[in-house]
Amino acid sequence: MKTVFIETFGCQMNKSDTEHMLGLLAEISYKTTDSAKDADLLILNTCAIRQASVDKLYSYLGYFGKIKTKKPDTIIAIGGCVAQDAGSDLIKRFPYVDIVFGTHNLNRLPELVLESQSNRQPIVEIEQALPEDLPELPIIRQSDISAYVSIIYGCDYNCTYCIVPYVRGRERSRPIPQIIDEVRSLADSNYKEVTLLGQNVTAYGHELDPKVHLGNLIECIGKESAIPRIRFLTGHPRDLNEEIIKSVKATPNACEYFHIPIQAGDNRTLRRMARGYNVDFYRQKVDLIRKHIPNASITTDLIVGFPGETEAEFLNTIKLVYEIGFDSCNTASYSPRPHTPSANWEDQIPFEEKMERLRYLNNVVTEVSFTCNKPYLNQKVEILVEGPSARNPSRMTGRTRTNKVVNFDSDLNLKGQIVEVMIDEVHPWALKGSLVKA
Repeated sequence: MKTVFIETFGCQMNKSDTEHMLGLLAEISYKTTDSAKDADLLILNTCAIRQASVDKLYSYLGYFGKIKTKKPDTIIAIGGCVAQDAGSDLIKRFPYVDIVFGTHNLNRLPELVLESQSNRQPIVEIEQALPEDLPELPIIRQSDISAYVSIIYGCDYNCTYCIVPYVRGRERSRPIPQIIDEVRSLADSNYKEVTLLGQNVTAYGHELDPKVHLGNLIECIGKESAIPRIRFLTGHPRDLNEEIIKSVKATPNACEYFHIPIQAGDNRTLRRMARGYNVDFYRQKVDLIRKHIPNASITTDLIVGFPGETEAEFLNTIKLVYEIGFDSCNTASYSPRPHTPSANWEDQIPFEEKMERLRYLNNVVTEVSFTCNKPYLNQKVEILVEGPSARNPSRMTGRTRTNKVVNFDSDLNLKGQIVEVMIDEVHPWALKGSLVKA
């Protein structure tokens, strides 16, 4: 068998795409390897959300080029969002790249690889839209406990900073029966958790006939599969309706965890981002979650240094983090992206100032996360054990239903089991506890 090495950048959707790449390539006798130097096929599954990810891609391409100098038969392929955006320009810049394929023609990867093996000519294949009938793709999952299940592709919003609609296209939902079959298969294979994925997962089902919503899907999965835990990522606040929240509450295996990106805590900034809501609207969504599920964990995404953001507007974001009490936040400084309006605005914030705001925000997020974790002290929590800790093999690590990382000492390998742990210590980013004996 030939071997493939895949380096994946970016979001969970990209990680899910990589698992499908592995499944597709297995059909033409490729198996995965952890050694790029020894691989017959090198793939970069790319992310275009921030310039840092693009810079990392270029660094890897330099490394892959050196490998190909020593092993000329090695095939180098670039997929994902940067490939969808840049297309043939990648071949022009890196002439030793063999294949460039986009986000909409992942299903064609085996054919492209076989064609490259045969004629050794550069191949660029970029489709501008998903196929009319979404193909069900083979998959080799990278975890035997938790699984990603894509339920909707693309995004219909046009935020002024975001390249996702350009590289991922418009929203397309998978039918409920297909998703249920996939989750049932995972439950039969002893998976303990599924994470329902989408660029805008809370928009699920709006274009299906008959129209459904994410809550309908969650309830169906809860009733028709034996999977112990259901999560979902990542949604838009405008599409998180009360019915979805009620469905999470009503479904015993739906986790009490909501990741709802707000991006900024200032109304003028949100308006210039074209987010389609204001801070009060977002507060109302949080209030609805806490009304129905008081112990829910709520996390978000935040961008600092958006073009034209004043110091006072940045401080409004800081105030909101304190006010809402987010369990954690994914934070980033604004990164200009091609094909987005804000990239061409004149009032760009200097790099040093963006970094200073980001450091300040991260300190606040750490403080607030610690405060949110304090109530867990001396409480028993249900943990899905993910395996031994990377830092300490004698310590196990897992997550609560509210997505808190918990470490605990154990002589047993409890990977894949759901156990009870008494929390003895709380820290900003993790909890530490003792296994409760059955």
